[in-house]
Amino acid sequence: MRQEAVFTRIEDVIGQKITGFKSIVGGSIATTNQIRFESGQYAFLKTEAYTEDMFAKEVNGLNEIRKTGCIRVPDVLYVDSEILLLEFIEEGRLDKDFFRRFGVQMANLHKNTAIKFGFKEDNYIGATPQINKSSKMQAENWCDFYYNKRLLYQYKLAEKNGLVGNELKNGFLILEGRIEEILEGSEEKPSLLHGDLWRGNFLCDKDSNPCLIDPAVYYGHRESDLAMTKLFGGFNEDFYRAYQKEKPLPQGYDNRENIYLLYHILNHLNLFGNSYYGQAVRLVWSYLH
Repeated sequence: MRQEAVFTRIEDVIGQKITGFKSIVGGSIATTNQIRFESGQYAFLKTEAYTEDMFAKEVNGLNEIRKTGCIRVPDVLYVDSEILLLEFIEEGRLDKDFFRRFGVQMANLHKNTAIKFGFKEDNYIGATPQINKSSKMQAENWCDFYYNKRLLYQYKLAEKNGLVGNELKNGFLILEGRIEEILEGSEEKPSLLHGDLWRGNFLCDKDSNPCLIDPAVYYGHRESDLAMTKLFGGFNEDFYRAYQKEKPLPQGYDNRENIYLLYHILNHLNLFGNSYYGQAVRLVWSYLH
């Protein structure tokens, strides 16, 4: 969609002229820009989504988090299949209490639970479909849900993409028989998850409050959200201490961390190619020696 047409549509919806525009470095999934209205208000604009429903699914995820009241997410100003216009979060300085506050807020988010695993609709993890709707058995059993709708889905996609070698194939076949043993002892009610909780998907607002962006929400095991925080770093020890104090994790969490990282590494393998293959193999085989 041409920029002029995008601006015209936004001006019609918001009722203000756009007086400024600049590109913002964002993720690899959409084009991101900051726009300025004649009132002086700023907004965050996403265009060029991979699929027609991607922005709508993102909005549904933001709304699911927002209605808990546990942690800030940007307000949605407008969405259609080609445009997502969000409140622009003015970033501030991380004060000494930021990560403690963030840990408490994530623990409180995870206190929001559901009867079944998954979500009311499928959505996306990056540009990859994330399958949330499942059979009754899988929806009531975390092990079945996680293996089939997370690990196996990504593995089959990697096979289709020609990214699976013998090491990964042989390891994954063994892993299927070990998954119940690996996840044993972690049984809990499904928690509301951000779903893609890495350092690029939170902001610090001007009051030094955490703000979540780019969710891939579903109801699952909260350990998977926390594992994702370890993938690229960016969360300090205050975050984990505050989380544990507010909502302690089941025993054995450290031993389960790799199985949750595997989902995201397989997704990165599918999105970005062979540079993630060795890491996927190591994560699989970490449980098989």
